[in-house]
Amino acid sequence: MIIKTRSFPRAALIGNPSDGYFGKTIAFVFNNYSAGVQLYETPELDLLPSLRDHSRFKSISQLADDVSLFGYYGGIRLLKATIKRFHDYCMENGIKLDDRNFTIRYQTDIPNRLGLAGSSAIITACIRALKQFYRVKISPPILANLVLSVETEELGIAAGLQDRVAQAYNEPVFMNFDEKIMKTNGYGHYETMSIPDSMNLYIAFRTDLSEGSEILHSHLREDYENGVGEVLEAIHEWSDLTEQAKSAIASEDHNELAQLINRNFDLRCEVCNTVSDKNKLMVELARSVGASAKFTGSGGGIIGTYKDEKMFSELTRKLKKHKIETVKPSLVTGGRKESYETSEDIY
Repeated sequence: MIIKTRSFPRAALIGNPSDGYFGKTIAFVFNNYSAGVQLYETPELDLLPSLRDHSRFKSISQLADDVSLFGYYGGIRLLKATIKRFHDYCMENGIKLDDRNFTIRYQTDIPNRLGLAGSSAIITACIRALKQFYRVKISPPILANLVLSVETEELGIAAGLQDRVAQAYNEPVFMNFDEKIMKTNGYGHYETMSIPDSMNLYIAFRTDLSEGSEILHSHLREDYENGVGEVLEAIHEWSDLTEQAKSAIASEDHNELAQLINRNFDLRCEVCNTVSDKNKLMVELARSVGASAKFTGSGGGIIGTYKDEKMFSELTRKLKKHKIETVKPSLVTGGRKESYETSEDIY
């Protein structure tokens, strides 16, 4: 049998980056792109490289371009860390794994290092495949915790739960990471929700602006732990924006949601000195045609709303001049059924 799983990019609609600081956010995953994993039983455990793991180049310029887009590491390290952490989780929880081995490989077309949670999508797909192979049950909130632990504990990447929660639930989620709730349950309060098509969401990104989220979070974490007043106040305001956005979505108040999205980004600029001019330009271009705009994650990609098709066409045209791609996200609503896990016979 071959096991196939998929996971999808995440877009943070509102509240980020407060998820790593006991805040509140709303996020969803969308299936315009995906990360897939294939796993099947073999005599030895083997991890097969993907296109992002190659080490042979036609020229020094091609190597430089590859590093600029994908960094110095491919996805094999993600698979290794995930398999190791999955093993440790099972041992810690008294889950006995049989002695079968497997071959595993991944593919992804999620734009890399642009705030779309491409790395955690690979990790999530990998754990889903391992779950199915070893017949291990893991609930969505625990799955999100496990994915996060791969990045923070195994790979030393500063990150929050938001991305992993949205990818674990496979539908839009309102997340409350209140400290008391987190300490009591080990995870936050997660409430799945519906985002109507009438909200007119778009996502845009540029592939020449690749930057890992650890860059922003390292600075923000330091200020947070040092008790910098404006940072603590900002986290509180991001949480308030999320509550207001939840109500605006429920009542389909498009204007209110647009204002909240804009404020989310403006507040980020007030407390984070790591927002580059190219990142700001994306937001400014979008707003110049009347669309709202904020980061989808920590930079490189933006999300917002537009009024109508005329505005969307103008938005697309204007961003394209700066080599910025614009898409209408197709929201995933598969939920806890994990319908993106499949298996088939190998002949």
